[in-house]
Amino acid sequence: MRAADTLFARLFGVSLAAIVLAHVLAFFWFQHYGFPPPPPPEQPAGVNQPHPPGFGPPLDAQGRPTPPPGYEPHSPLRGPLVPFLFQLVTLVAAAWFGARFLSRPIQRFSEAAEQLSENLDSPPIEEHLGPREARQAAHTFNRMQQRIRKQVQQRARMLGAVSHDLRTPLSRLKLRLEQMPEGKLQSQMRQDLDDMIGMLDATLSYLHEQRTEEARQWYDLQALVESLCENAQDNGAQANAEGHCAPLYTQPMALRSCISNLLDNALRYGGATTVKLTDSSEQVVVRVIDYGPGISLELREAVFEPFYRLEGSRNRNSGGVGLGMTIAREAAQRLGGSLVLEDTPGGGLTAVVSLPR
Repeated sequence: MRAADTLFARLFGVSLAAIVLAHVLAFFWFQHYGFPPPPPPEQPAGVNQPHPPGFGPPLDAQGRPTPPPGYEPHSPLRGPLVPFLFQLVTLVAAAWFGARFLSRPIQRFSEAAEQLSENLDSPPIEEHLGPREARQAAHTFNRMQQRIRKQVQQRARMLGAVSHDLRTPLSRLKLRLEQMPEGKLQSQMRQDLDDMIGMLDATLSYLHEQRTEEARQWYDLQALVESLCENAQDNGAQANAEGHCAPLYTQPMALRSCISNLLDNALRYGGATTVKLTDSSEQVVVRVIDYGPGISLELREAVFEPFYRLEGSRNRNSGGVGLGMTIAREAAQRLGGSLVLEDTPGGGLTAVVSLPR
């Protein structure tokens, strides 16, 4: 009984039933109509040869043999065409139902996996539908979703503990450092503490953004770019916004994180920066253009790796902690877009963010 509940058994049963039904229909068709009898022989013109009684077919008034009762010389119902059409329709219907049996569980898993990629709290797959293989796969998929959700929750608790347990001793060290006499050693220790706190904040922010699920809504990207450039100008930097863009249906926090990290990186390495918007019906393109030293072609993918930096110093003022470009690309990918690096005409680097409409 368990073997009869498998997907193989269902497909085999449907195919077998279709083949048997097609042959039964063909058998009854031939039994009812049969093949057409051969046409009566033609008599030569002007020849009337009577047949002895009881021999040969009966003759009509003109002396021609009369066909047997029920004979239709050109009936479309006779011959193998109609039984062949019966078999063809039956087998096509069986193939269609078999394909649906096979594709329905796969479609359910595809939709569930898509929902899981966007939201870990998506509802589980129903485990009582479909053949035994589909029910087993649904049960395994739901268990996998529970384990992933549990691991994410454990990581969130760990991040909270790390944030609290590391910030507290670092804050105490910073307070005690203020009690030390002024000097080169105090300045170096203060710089090290500031670097440690900055690295901790950047790492926690990066991990927090990885696990954050944000609802999409209409957002004014042009206003965001102009606001970020104005804030940079207030801090003494040269940042200009160009172009126009209609509101975009997106995740505002992820979009802000992407653009702000690219702008900070461009200002840190390139000085003067231009953020250019290009809007179309298919996508929105944001170009963050700087005129600094640029990045060689072989190193452009490496800068997206976490904690990777082009220069050896760990001073945040000169190079940060190596997470800005990583956060920017992952934010762009969460929005369904992409982030690539190109050369700026005349020297420099251009970060190109493409976001679908």
